[in-house]
Amino acid sequence: MSGLFTPLKRIPAKAGIRPARRVWIPAFAGILATLVFALFTLPAAAQDTGRFVEIAAVPTTNITPPHVVVWLPPGYDAAKRRYGVVYMHDGQNLFFLARSNFNKVWAADKSALRLIAAKRVDPFIIVGVDQPGEARYRQYFPQKLYAMASPKVRAGFDRLAKGPITGDAYLRFLTDDLKPMIDREFRTSPDPKHTAVIGSSMGGLISCYAFVEKPSVFGRAACVSTHWPLADPSDVGPFNPEITAIWKAYLTKSLGKPNGRRLWMDHGTETLDANYRPYQQAIDADLIALGWKRGRDFQSREYPGAAHEENAWAARMDDIFGFLLGKR
Repeated sequence: MSGLFTPLKRIPAKAGIRPARRVWIPAFAGILATLVFALFTLPAAAQDTGRFVEIAAVPTTNITPPHVVVWLPPGYDAAKRRYGVVYMHDGQNLFFLARSNFNKVWAADKSALRLIAAKRVDPFIIVGVDQPGEARYRQYFPQKLYAMASPKVRAGFDRLAKGPITGDAYLRFLTDDLKPMIDREFRTSPDPKHTAVIGSSMGGLISCYAFVEKPSVFGRAACVSTHWPLADPSDVGPFNPEITAIWKAYLTKSLGKPNGRRLWMDHGTETLDANYRPYQQAIDADLIALGWKRGRDFQSREYPGAAHEENAWAARMDDIFGFLLGKR
């Protein structure tokens, strides 16, 4: 690997075994005592939980070079096989409490470990891309939808963005800079069937945008607690006809047929997620009208009592990974 990559953590597949100390025991109990002694003195092998690789700043001219963390699954170093890749936004909040914005994480690697151990999915790589702080809203905003809005609705977007919308530039970064580098440096299966993109809230928006705009790159996507209203819900109202009309026009023009792709969408019912049900129902109807079959091509799930936060998203990671990557 190049100098851009710094190992964060490496856990060996097996721990060393301490030699048992010599003791004298009566001959008649020799075999039994030896077995019992070994049982209590030999440590269990350490579990292989994979390892992390840090990329301090991915070279790019599309956006400010972001910090990226790559999780490699158990057995990666000893294997020769290739792996599917899941690209996830808001990388600070995926793995480590010490790096998280809210002292809680998705625990995406823990979910992957559970599903891999249960053989529900093949081992895969996770690539976590840090969000840019104050520029997050405008970087994760689907640029074509911004252009489709009326001046009045667009003014609401602008109040939150506080700068130019850069969703297309971020998408170019993902497809033209980051993915080619990951495919060079790691043993990946680069085809769309084995490439997913996942995010929550605004990250759900940019995941949907990437899925629709780049079907030759991303064949799987999860839009988690997606901010379908695009703006402040108090500005656009509980169900804004213009917003839903924009989504319908965009999906009708650009989504296309499923062709083996899989799309996950979900939301809770508390805090910010309490605003999403009517928009999600409209999106679901749009997909069905376009020939997408629920349960096969897409899944749309409501989680009663779930709020708009990382612990809620961590609780449903197994569902998300299972649908997108599960064996059928």
